[in-house]
Amino acid sequence: MNRRHCAAAAITLVCALGLLTVPVQAMAAPTPDSSPSPSASAPAVPSPAAPSSEKDLEKIREQIETLYRQAGAATDAYNLAEEQTKKQSGEIVKLAKAIVDGQARIAELKDRAGAQAREQYRNGGLPPGAQLVLSDDPQLFLDGVNKVRTSQQASKTVLAELTRTQEDLETYTQDASSNWHKLETNRVKQAEAKKKINAQIAAAEKLESRLAKKELARLRQLEQDAANRAQSAWLATRPTPNIAVSGSTTAAGKAAVAFATAQIGKPYVWGATGPGSYDCSGLTSKAWAAAGRPIPRTSQEQWRLLPRIDIQDMRPGDLIIYHADASHVGMYVGDGAIVHSPRPGRHVTLAGAGSMKILGVVRPDR
Repeated sequence: MNRRHCAAAAITLVCALGLLTVPVQAMAAPTPDSSPSPSASAPAVPSPAAPSSEKDLEKIREQIETLYRQAGAATDAYNLAEEQTKKQSGEIVKLAKAIVDGQARIAELKDRAGAQAREQYRNGGLPPGAQLVLSDDPQLFLDGVNKVRTSQQASKTVLAELTRTQEDLETYTQDASSNWHKLETNRVKQAEAKKKINAQIAAAEKLESRLAKKELARLRQLEQDAANRAQSAWLATRPTPNIAVSGSTTAAGKAAVAFATAQIGKPYVWGATGPGSYDCSGLTSKAWAAAGRPIPRTSQEQWRLLPRIDIQDMRPGDLIIYHADASHVGMYVGDGAIVHSPRPGRHVTLAGAGSMKILGVVRPDR
């Protein structure tokens, strides 16, 4: 592999490391883009007069719920892209160091090869075998044979290591290029998800902003009523309303529940993993990390990678995954309840485990 090409690649990657230390804006509260692209613009919000009936308010409640669910799905996509970006950044840092070390090793090996060539030149330019033939001293001849063998073996070792190091360097450069491409792809995904999150939240907030104070209060009551109906329907299908008593959980599960419930009252912020605010999977991932069992960052990855259990067997500490796209997660705390971080504008709270559509249950410490 051309040394100058490798050196250029190493310098480019080392210089690029400074860019990798720039944090991605994941924790700040979202502010709608001033001029979002058409594909990321907020859904059209109807602009009729203020609602005058319960039916109108219920329709608005459903629209707002849909918008926040879409924002939640986009948040999961953002969080996953962020995790992948961190991973690729770390890989590039390692590869850049390997390239720099490989360049230094190649320079050292070439110096050794040059020293061997200069030694041969000082011996009159004759190969070691020819020098032995011209020797009249038997002892010198025998000593020379050993030296020639040692020299030949050293030369072969240097050349073999030089070839291997150059091949490794080429592989490192190719891997670095691949990881850099993945990094940029994930950054694009993050940017697109961020625009979608901002657009959905802005649309929901716009709907709410058109309501009078009394209508807002009634809207909150409708939200609670809908959750209560769903919870009652879910409990009616269970063999007993007190599923998984607290004594059946593990020490790690108790620790995770203790951490999660201690966060009650802290605000939802998309992309946040504490300590002052959380999104839904930020809360569950931090809770289990505090219990000594690191789990995937996003609700979709938690659903995909963690062991699944039957809902009849769940116990405190288990994670309940919600909606068909696995875009929300809460931690079961026993007695038919979860602790979760609901959505923008809300805080970490307790809720009925069946207040949303359950996709399934996973157990981090199975």
